[in-house]
Amino acid sequence: MKKLKFALIGTGGIAQTYAQAFQTSNCCELVAVADVRRESADAFAEPFGAKSYDNYKTLAENETVDAVIISTPPNTHPEIAMYFMQKGVNVLCEKPLCLSVAEAREMIECAEKSNVKFTMATKFRYVEDVIKAKSMIASGVLGDIVQFENAFTAKVDMSKRWNSDSKISGGGVLMDNGTHSVDIIRYFLGAIAEVLAVEAGNTQDLHVDENVKLLAKTKNNVTASVDLTWGINKELPNFISIYGTNGTLHIGWGASKYKLNSNPDWIQFGKGYDKVQAFRSKIENFANAIHGTEELLTKPEDALASVEVIEAAYKSLNQNLWQKVIEKSDTAKK
Repeated sequence: MKKLKFALIGTGGIAQTYAQAFQTSNCCELVAVADVRRESADAFAEPFGAKSYDNYKTLAENETVDAVIISTPPNTHPEIAMYFMQKGVNVLCEKPLCLSVAEAREMIECAEKSNVKFTMATKFRYVEDVIKAKSMIASGVLGDIVQFENAFTAKVDMSKRWNSDSKISGGGVLMDNGTHSVDIIRYFLGAIAEVLAVEAGNTQDLHVDENVKLLAKTKNNVTASVDLTWGINKELPNFISIYGTNGTLHIGWGASKYKLNSNPDWIQFGKGYDKVQAFRSKIENFANAIHGTEELLTKPEDALASVEVIEAAYKSLNQNLWQKVIEKSDTAKK
């Protein structure tokens, strides 16, 4: 099958993994790159023999591509995505998809009117261990799922990055890594009905949330807890833990394993998180969806749901939805 021609808009940190993914893909090729920093676009494009531009509109006017990947900051996503969609180009847009539910709906409506493929570029749905674990959960090996845990906990200096500017990013760690968390929960457990978000301190004096605890209750009445931080390096071996009535399953950075209540031994079923593999699978699934040979693993409705849940989580965070506990000693003092 003929390789699909991709363009990449934005050559920041996340784009480096896309570069590795394209280098090992059998069905996708990178033919054009755009970044407002022309020297960055030139350097990125050179190994691929791709054309480079300092403006996405100039790229669109001079190149014929099947699909575009948008890896610019979130506040620019709607404008760039809809520009390409209206030209009949399929769009894979990095997360967070955009800054509001209204923008997400507008982008999806534009894709439908333009008759192009469009979705959010999640990565964890494409990790081999995550896919295996979902199949195991569906088979009932763990029994009924009781609790679900997800953690993205690393100390990262965000003080000089656009991620900590809410006008550009829309929020802090909850918007950034929390988008992954919400999508992971929905992938395993289905729709989320309620959320509670609590800020848990700030070590970098940022103007956005840096440490957040998130609780999510699914429509199937499973409780998921999420630990998100840019300020603490917890060095946790697992980023997903699933607890069922019959056993426990961990998806780790270096290995994945499960243990049944009936057996004292842990059984390893995967080698952990492979970022390049996930990105390659992501772009190839998008390409195959364009060809009509596969369904999108992350659909537009999944992208919209992620924005809806994060928006609800920020409402919870901003309203500080704690219920005060009044003890007998407090009453006595009065």
